[in-house]
Amino acid sequence: MARTEEIRRVGLARALSKLGYCSRSRAGELIRAGRVRLNGTTQCDPEAPVRVGSDRLDVDKRAVGQIERIYLMLNKARGVMTTASDERGRETVYAALDDEFPWVSTVGRLDKASEGLLLLTNDSEWAARITAPESRVDKTYHVQVGVLTDAALNESLVNGFRVANGEVLRVKSAETLRRGERNTWLTVVLDEGKNRHIRRMFEAKGIEVLRLVRVAIGPLLLGDLPKGSYRPLDKNEKTALDSALAKRTRTQKR
Repeated sequence: MARTEEIRRVGLARALSKLGYCSRSRAGELIRAGRVRLNGTTQCDPEAPVRVGSDRLDVDKRAVGQIERIYLMLNKARGVMTTASDERGRETVYAALDDEFPWVSTVGRLDKASEGLLLLTNDSEWAARITAPESRVDKTYHVQVGVLTDAALNESLVNGFRVANGEVLRVKSAETLRRGERNTWLTVVLDEGKNRHIRRMFEAKGIEVLRLVRVAIGPLLLGDLPKGSYRPLDKNEKTALDSALAKRTRTQKR
């Protein structure tokens, strides 16, 4: 029994995040400001142990229970920041949400110049499973570059090579989507995601990326969702993504 109780205990800040109330960092701010009570007593330690589902939590004297889980897909526009706020006042993805919308956090990131499919949720454990390195869930991108002269580029991207900082990067697959007189579109799939992964690979080849659009995460497709808009995942989409995630995780453990 003691073992069960030990497993169920988590830090207070993490407990608020697990319940979907706010981010872990924001929870820490609320706790240190003396706005959180644990079983009726003001608690200022973000790491104070909590039995989620058993202990009573209050923020500003209002009880915190299990919040309804929210799972969204958003079509991020180019030039928009993937942060809750920006010190330089630049537009963030949260501008697409109503001011009264419940707290959600982005699942991973897209850099400022990239666009396309971005997930948001208040389910911090679900987000952590998707972004964990061992999940290796496929992420599909359409990449626009200028006219290509390197006939072996796709093969080179898959085989991998060393980039400017000495790191060796590779992609899971790369195929030519279409060619035009002035540019080429490629479909690139990653099953890992390092900072500016695709851009750094093309930069190492001396190729400028004109557009980079994420069009899928696992079986979840961006589809025709308008730029700057969002919608909830339907039950089938959520189930399909969870199934793909579970399958990849089992494969990695073998």
